[in-house]
Amino acid sequence: MAAACALLLQMEAGLRRSRRSSDDGSPAIPGCSSNGECWENEEAERPLYKQRLSPREEERLEKEHFWKIINAFRYYGISIHERVSRSERQFTSLPTNQQKLLPQFLPHLDNIRKCIDHNQQILEDIVNDCIHMFENKEYADDEKKIIMPASTFDMDKLKSTIKQFIRDWSEDGKAERDSCYQPIINEVKKNFPREKCDVSKINVLVPGAGLGRLAWEIASLGYSCQGNEWSLFMLFSSNFVLNRCSQINSFKLYPWIHQFSNNRRSVDQIRPIHFPDVNPHNLPSDVNFSMTAGDFQEIYTERDTWDCIATCFFIDTAHNIIDYIDTMWKILKPGGIWINLGPLLYHFENLANEISIELSYEDIKNVMLQYGFCFEEEKESVLTTYTVNDLSMMKYYYECVFFVVRKPE
Repeated sequence: MAAACALLLQMEAGLRRSRRSSDDGSPAIPGCSSNGECWENEEAERPLYKQRLSPREEERLEKEHFWKIINAFRYYGISIHERVSRSERQFTSLPTNQQKLLPQFLPHLDNIRKCIDHNQQILEDIVNDCIHMFENKEYADDEKKIIMPASTFDMDKLKSTIKQFIRDWSEDGKAERDSCYQPIINEVKKNFPREKCDVSKINVLVPGAGLGRLAWEIASLGYSCQGNEWSLFMLFSSNFVLNRCSQINSFKLYPWIHQFSNNRRSVDQIRPIHFPDVNPHNLPSDVNFSMTAGDFQEIYTERDTWDCIATCFFIDTAHNIIDYIDTMWKILKPGGIWINLGPLLYHFENLANEISIELSYEDIKNVMLQYGFCFEEEKESVLTTYTVNDLSMMKYYYECVFFVVRKPE
């Protein structure tokens, strides 16, 4: 796809399924949001594993879910303002002599409110043209346009999505990208060197593409690359960056205003990040770069199609990771490689009415060997972070597994 053209998304099945994430810099805790609230009642977000519906019912639920996520983006400001108002109420309930000890506390809350309003404007920009973002489907404009309260689940996911802008498209996320994405990119270049092949004919798939930076980096090297994502929070945001951002650092967000704990300085909470740190339109003129929206296992069924599959923080999103391994084996070409980096924080662990097969890496490796994969590279402790707040007093680190396996000729 030429760089001057808009990157259109192909709409596929399964967009109602969602990943879990937290908003405080911590990893997602299976079964609970970042504030400890369990998600037993979020059934609309979590359909039963491989539940089959009629096409008409599927269409109705897809549309309902689409507008539910749009509503969450629009409800953001209301939700976060209420959180700040709670802090204000609690502070003003203190004795007057204690309040006088902290003359900057209420002005700081006012600064947070300004940041919330700015974030809300960016979120409005993101969803303004979402009904036209898919090349093979459009959703009729929502007639109600009444902003309804969104669930804690959706608010946590939206706050996490805001932090994804750091990881994928800001200078602040470079160290994290270097530790997570660069090892994958290096293996793509090593296995498919420009000196020995026409890289434009090497088909690379990136499941769980998030906001699209890893797929974009691979495409920028001239490879034919397709990202896949099924979270509408991510898809709306990646559509905005890839299609509507053309000037470096022309937008800013305040991703840390939701973090009220573990701040060394008040100003750390309201510091901005700027994005994008590169021009997403700066791709080779003849590059084949695309994104698909939908469930990885349902979309990718054609055998022997891909030269390379690159997964980063993805394989633990499976209900049954053996299904993922089976799909990788089927869709890779003979001689193709699968590159993976990430932890095993199983996303459906402890959720009611959900199948979740939690295997150790040892078991996963044994299954892969039985399928016939040949291990060419393997590291069992690659230290990295995920949307980390560098200035926070609390940080989480992952010791990720990294491997490169080949499907024999």
